[in-house]
Formats: sequence, C-alpha cells, structure tokens
Amino acid sequence: MTGYDFSDGAAYERFMGRWSRKVGKAFLTWLQPPRGAHWLDVGCGTGILTQLISASFTPASVIAVDPAQSQIAHARGASTQTKADFRLADAQELPFPDESFDVVASSLVLNFVPNRERAMCEMRRVARPGGLVAVCVWDFAAELSPSGPLRRAMRRIGIAPPPIPGADTSTLAALTDLCENARLKGVTATAIEVTVSYPSIEDFWLSQTPKYAPTTKLVDAMSWTDRQALKEAVHAALQAVPGGIGYPARANAIKGHRRA
Repeated sequence: MTGYDFSDGAAYERFMGRWSRKVGKAFLTWLQPPRGAHWLDVGCGTGILTQLISASFTPASVIAVDPAQSQIAHARGASTQTKADFRLADAQELPFPDESFDVVASSLVLNFVPNRERAMCEMRRVARPGGLVAVCVWDFAAELSPSGPLRRAMRRIGIAPPPIPGADTSTLAALTDLCENARLKGVTATAIEVTVSYPSIEDFWLSQTPKYAPTTKLVDAMSWTDRQALKEAVHAALQAVPGGIGYPARANAIKGHRRA
C-alpha cells in the first residue's frame, strides 16, 4: 500500500506504538466523546486506539477495522482484555449499514488511504445522525511526524528521503476541507504535540528503521560512511528528555458531526 508494507505488526508496534498511545490519549480527550457509545475505529492498526477507547469511555461496543490481516491478528492478541470486535475491512468501502455508529474515529492512517475523500464519506455514511466523526494524522507537510528527525538528517547529508503518501492532505486546512466536503457540520480542528523518549540512540535507531518503510530500504542501500554520517546527524538533532533522548512530533486532528 503506497510503498509501505504493513505486514509485520510487531515491527509497526515497535516503531509507532509509543507515539500512537500518546497521540491517541490526547486525541480522545479532545474529542470529548459520549460514554456508552457504539464506536468504529477505522484503520485500527495494532489496536492502540481501540484499547484506549475501551479503557476510558465505557463503550457499548467497539468495532475496529484494518485492511492488513497481520495488523488485525496483532490487535486481537494485544487486546484480550477488551470486548472489541476486530475485522478485516477497507476504509474506502466500510462493510456496515448506514447510520450504524455513534462515534467513527480514525487515528494516524488517513494519509495512507488512496481515496481519502471516499473514506471520509464512508465514515460519515456509517455515523448516526448527530454522530461524531473524527480523524487525526501526523503533520507530514511540516515534517513533524515521528520520522521527521531522520528525514531532516537525510537531507542534511544530501540524500532525499522518499515522499510520504498523503502529506499534502495532512494540514489542518486540508483536513477541514475533507470534512466539509463530506458534509459534516460543526467542523473544528486542533494540533496535538507530543514528545516521546528513547533510552538510547540504539533504541531510537531500531524503532526508526522498520523493514516495511521505504526510508529503511534507502538507508540500507547507503555506504557505511553515509550511514554513520546519518546516525551522527540524527543524534545531534535529538534532545535530552526525561527517560533518555527524544523530540516532539505533531498530529493534526479534525472532528465534525453527521447532520441530523
């Protein structure tokens, strides 16, 4: 999918897990969703947002969907304490009747969906009248995603990083347009900044170079000299934070309601 291979759920969790938890908590707090609601988690990945929903909002039900079988399998294994229903499905063609859910949420995935306009319309379709529809994505346009330090370091040593799918639709303005074009009402947006720490540069490097990412393939093809220069450039850009070294990243979030 768009140059990324998400078939290794464990590698995805190692790279994105700690970031997804921090953003997910802030995203859900900002949403102020109703308790006892019927939820749909679109593009659930390894199930982090699903777990947060189940732990914090006493949902009546949670269905979580993702197009990658390995992600669904990982999510099921990691979410044994929840009553979530994990299913294989595509955001562009949600297999649910109209007006099925009180809250439809998607975290850190919309930019990877080829037809984002269709996905937003599908999310609105399956929301009940007055239901909440919400999305957050990393601010790839400003290069403030978790991979930002690595990508900026590549540029500093003269190597162009591969493009990120959907970066042009990760801005607050673009997300607002998507929601309004999907005929949601009361659309509001916010930026969520989080900082994650790593105990060592080795831990950072391991998490940042999952085999499924095009960036990793480019790094693997570098000469030893270029790779060492890249590591040094990345290390210099990291900050001392509680727990080791780290840096901030930013996600843009948008929410609206289906018209009653």
